[in-house]
Amino acid sequence: MADADSLAREFEAHRDHLRGVAYRVLGSMSDADDAVQEAWLRLSRTDVSDVVNLRAWLTTVTSRVALNMLESRGARREDVRGEFLEETATGFGPEDEALLGDEVSAALQVVLDELEPRERLAFVLHDLFAVPFDDIAPVVDGTSSSARQLASRARRRLHGLSPGPVAASLTARADQHRAVVEAFFAAARSAEFAELLRILDPDVVMRADAVAARMGADSSVTGADAVAQWINGRAAGAVAATVGGEPGAVWAVQGKVRVAFGFTVSEDGRITAIDLIGDPDVLPGLEIELVR
Repeated sequence: MADADSLAREFEAHRDHLRGVAYRVLGSMSDADDAVQEAWLRLSRTDVSDVVNLRAWLTTVTSRVALNMLESRGARREDVRGEFLEETATGFGPEDEALLGDEVSAALQVVLDELEPRERLAFVLHDLFAVPFDDIAPVVDGTSSSARQLASRARRRLHGLSPGPVAASLTARADQHRAVVEAFFAAARSAEFAELLRILDPDVVMRADAVAARMGADSSVTGADAVAQWINGRAAGAVAATVGGEPGAVWAVQGKVRVAFGFTVSEDGRITAIDLIGDPDVLPGLEIELVR
């Protein structure tokens, strides 16, 4: 187990990220700080010598703590909203202003409060922090597909609830996501490996469910080089589609979807995860629409 000093230094390196996640989930700076402190206490009591990605581990722990806090609020919802409005009125420190960013971010924080806790968590982790659904699933006590459905429902509700600037921001994010996915398939069809490596995050993970794996997909491929090699020659049959309200693609036979591609795209426009979903019991719940 790492010594206390080195563990503390590692934690401090991730504190701003964890605080950002907790704040987006909870909508309160003080609650976010409490969640991050609890994550530190859990880290200090846990042997993490076998943890490969401490940032991901801490994100999961902080998210679980934040979700528990969110679900325990109940009648406190209006009190917390009042706290957020009071905070915005009295001002934040420089580090707090970085979390809000601009008027759109502040407005988004308000409408996030209208979502159910698990919807809110799935949307925040996936859409704002590019956490793959496989990593979100255990936090919401579900599967990757159910986590995707939670985020999809959140997205639809936010479009209905959001004021103009927030709706426009969500649309712009979807447009950027679509452009990245289109560039990925264009590069794959042309075997432009340099372009694929530019689009793919170095640590990208591609996972296939059991049905997609039986169709010939590898169950898991990690790293930009390996994913780029795998997709070569396999992209020709992919058709653009929306999957759970997000830009993606499908393999279809005679108009029937056999496998859906779901993508996780980071804020800097890189693909961090690709999900291949072939389970016929799951596909109907993904709200797939072919792009004509």
